[in-house]
Amino acid sequence: MNKEQPMPMNAGEQFCSNQHCPKRGLKKQGNITIHDRVRQRYRCKVCRKTFSERTGTVFEGLRKPQTLILVVVTLLTFGCPIQAIVAAFGLDERTIADWRDRAGQHCQKVHEQLVVHQNLDLQHVQLDEIRAKGVGKVIWLAMGIMVPTRLWLGGVVSATRDRVLADRLLKLVRGCAKSTAKLLVCVDGWAAYPKAIKRAFRDKVLPAGAGQAQAQRGRPRLALWPQLAIGVVIKYKRAYKLVEVRREIVAGTQKLVAELISASQGGLYLNTSYIERFNATLRERLGSLTRKCRHAAHRVEALETGMYLVGTVYNFCVAHRELRLANYDRPEQGRWQPRTPAMASGLSDHIWSVGELLKYKVVPPPFVPPKRRGRPPKRLTQNFTV
Repeated sequence: MNKEQPMPMNAGEQFCSNQHCPKRGLKKQGNITIHDRVRQRYRCKVCRKTFSERTGTVFEGLRKPQTLILVVVTLLTFGCPIQAIVAAFGLDERTIADWRDRAGQHCQKVHEQLVVHQNLDLQHVQLDEIRAKGVGKVIWLAMGIMVPTRLWLGGVVSATRDRVLADRLLKLVRGCAKSTAKLLVCVDGWAAYPKAIKRAFRDKVLPAGAGQAQAQRGRPRLALWPQLAIGVVIKYKRAYKLVEVRREIVAGTQKLVAELISASQGGLYLNTSYIERFNATLRERLGSLTRKCRHAAHRVEALETGMYLVGTVYNFCVAHRELRLANYDRPEQGRWQPRTPAMASGLSDHIWSVGELLKYKVVPPPFVPPKRRGRPPKRLTQNFTV
């Protein structure tokens, strides 16, 4: 392949990622300068550290061309077998697996920053789990989806299907939800779900007229969200054929359930079809999840990174047909305006490319000055007080 052309450098869009730098994660502060245009390196004038253009991206520390890495990761995202990539590009299987894990870990960080803790009005959420075959073990993947916008809310991976798995998934969903809003959660017949939902969606309640001294005695009472509804869909099968479907409302009123289903356009009655469709997409694109296959998973981490790679690309890079909007104002641009789940949820204003996702730099948490004895260094005195 031809040697890549250097990209134009913009110091104003960069930030220092040094954990000991007072200007860590801050853009357009005047502390970033161009250090080397040939190697594309920047320099922070506060901590005097230099860093590369690739720092904080999937391509950090890799010597292969970015175009090749991008093509391989894109093929993996859409279900191309690793053996086919090995035959086409002459790469080692371990190299491809390492790139997949890098991309999955990066996508998980992007998902935690852009989706989790965004106070989304979920309205209608569906939860389900996938049973995957591993080498000498069984691995469970539990996931959730926001029905109105088809936004994948994340997932957790565990070697056991128990209460801990349900609590971890509901903690993730609770982090995405807007507090005390109307919410319908639809699940299958797993008995651990209803109790885990009730443990996740409850808040502290202090007695009326309680003073500050009384509020500090013991743990306050936890009350369930007043507008929370829980629906259970149980499917009975005989000889792999569906015989009966039973729907129950565990929490909430029938009126509230009907209102949320209608508002989210999630069908006519309780169902888990939307999360099951996403499960089918995930099984199609991850070889270890394919039914009746010989490609069993060796590592739990590989399934988790692959899940976040496919899920994040699904949220930001793939336009969903059911989310498109009629384009009446500019008919020359086409009859329909395509939208991704992230655009429908208000998390993005355009369709991302896979390259843009892999190059996205996650902003680190703000710098917290460490506790020091004596007088701080003169070089950092001014920065600590800013």
